Amino acid sequence: MSTMNISLPDSLKTFVDEQVANRGYGTSSEYVRELIRKDQDRLHLRDLLLQGAASAPAAEATSAYFDSLRDRVRRHARG
Repeated sequence: MSTMNISLPDSLKTFVDEQVANRGYGTSSEYVRELIRKDQDRLHLRDLLLQGAASAPAAEATSAYFDSLRDRVRRHARG
């Protein structure tokens, strides 16, 4: 695992320390890693949404479509 050192103003360091203490993190590194992972997830979701918006329109999702989808999921869940 690589190491990264960062400098924070006192107010941000205090905020991080409070988050670590109040939210059950073992270290400030754990807190920062979770923030980075959440940002990665957010960016990935944004990319997927943009890809979907740029894709060709699909057929209308009617109640029959959702009924069929539910049936397929139930069959798959049963094995």
